[in-house]
Amino acid sequence: FLQFVFHTYTAGFTLLNGNATTKSEGYLPHEKQIYYGLGAISYAACIGALPFIFMNRYTLKSSLTQVVLKRILPASLLGLMSAFTVAVVRSPEFEDGIEVMDRNGKVVGVSQKAGEKAVKETTLSRAVLFGTAFFLPAVLMHFVERRKFVKTPHALASVRMVLITSVLAGMLPVSLSMFPQCGEIKRADLEPEIQSSTEETELFYNRGI
Repeated sequence: FLQFVFHTYTAGFTLLNGNATTKSEGYLPHEKQIYYGLGAISYAACIGALPFIFMNRYTLKSSLTQVVLKRILPASLLGLMSAFTVAVVRSPEFEDGIEVMDRNGKVVGVSQKAGEKAVKETTLSRAVLFGTAFFLPAVLMHFVERRKFVKTPHALASVRMVLITSVLAGMLPVSLSMFPQCGEIKRADLEPEIQSSTEETELFYNRGI
């Protein structure tokens, strides 16, 4: 359930903060986009919950297996599924294309290749943000528990929350600055009709968040 809530929030945030080319006044998401989004959220929640279901169902004797299933795998899957939901929710951007502009802000055309590049960049930044924000604290908590720096469950929960919050706060500006908000793409990498409509060697697009 918590996985479902998390991916629902991130999918909604992604939908609201994507490129606005396909949006107009009174815009509502495409019916297909809503179905895709719900499917992506459900799939991501199920995949993210698999390690915990496996741990509850089977008794794990190996300490290495416990570390992998309890610490490493859930954080890795969370980052991967966060990237997956971004790609699915923003799929209209590389299907329909997004606006590309010259240096003066004049719209030159609508490009699927620019849309694909924008979605790929946002997908990677989101994976880095959530993957690191949950992977690094999980590894650190393993050493904290092993060294027995903190013994009570409440103290361990507080330490875990502080670590996650600290890493997330540190990774947020890193994630946002991985790629510029106003992305650049070479004219030679765009569709022929856009290449023939301008002499600019580089064009620009809004990447979204």
